[in-house]
Amino acid sequence: MGRIGIWNTAFLGDAVLTLPLIRTVKAAFPDSPIDFYVRKGVESLFSAQPELDNVYAYDKRGSQKSFFSALSYGRELAQKEYSLWISAHTSLRSGVIARWTSAHTRIGYNKPIFNNWLYTTTVDRKFSELEEIERLMQLVKPLSIAETLDWPELVLPQAAYDDADAFWKKHITSPVLGVNPGSVWATKRWPAEYYAEVVAKAIDAGAQVMVFGGPGEELMAQEVIEKSGAQDSDSLIDLSGALSLVQLAAYLNKLTCYVTNDSGPMHIAWAQRTPLTAIFGPTVRELGFFPRGEASTVLETELACRPCGLHGSNSCPKGHFSCMHSITPEMVWNDVEKKLFV
Repeated sequence: MGRIGIWNTAFLGDAVLTLPLIRTVKAAFPDSPIDFYVRKGVESLFSAQPELDNVYAYDKRGSQKSFFSALSYGRELAQKEYSLWISAHTSLRSGVIARWTSAHTRIGYNKPIFNNWLYTTTVDRKFSELEEIERLMQLVKPLSIAETLDWPELVLPQAAYDDADAFWKKHITSPVLGVNPGSVWATKRWPAEYYAEVVAKAIDAGAQVMVFGGPGEELMAQEVIEKSGAQDSDSLIDLSGALSLVQLAAYLNKLTCYVTNDSGPMHIAWAQRTPLTAIFGPTVRELGFFPRGEASTVLETELACRPCGLHGSNSCPKGHFSCMHSITPEMVWNDVEKKLFV
């Protein structure tokens, strides 16, 4: 087997979930270089991944958005002479790029139907039957790989681990709860006042709390901090907007417990075996994108309107937002307290 390209330009969490597939392919073809293609902005997270030779960013929302850019990019990739191309993304644009790479073997999903003309081999995703990691593993079946690896095993640059260690040494003296109130989708955000109650309870119980948030989520973090009444507490550390993606991953790796919405950072945390409490509102475990492992808890309530979509939305279609309001701070704290003070 020659050079291998693996493509997943979906969201951050989807890229993390692709790591078991990457590890499986590398174990089967240890001498083949592997290139990983992700959406622009998340490439740094995989820069130290030992199975990968290169990580490339695709600007699907910017300069490479158009269909003609996809054609051009596919032709450009053909110069790399890939022997195998695996696409975990189902869009027409991803299929066109796969086709124009001219890779000898191109594997993708058999739906949408146009994929059957863009790939040399297609497989059934079995969306309603499998979890996402197992769906991704369907893509290696045509390669007759006997054993698969089902854990991401995310590896970060050593400098990121060193930075987190230094921060802990300087600032941390107690169990640490991390909270992340943000999400791309508004309906995936547990109410700020609920997060604030958990923050206050954790500090009262003797823990330190780190509040996280990506670029543009600083106001969400500030709302939680202000409503907690702990803005002047030495036990609260506001890291919203202050960390790079790789730094965030290294800090999540060291938390005692992490409370989060269904989001990309949630996947970064459980992949590193950080104990976490995940709050699912518009999405459900059955969609297959939930945190794995004994240290992970998914809190959700049964409602006839759930799930209301694959990703969530900017407002509740029913107008009541009961999926989040019915998950109380007490429910979350009961789970978090066990993990903070084992």
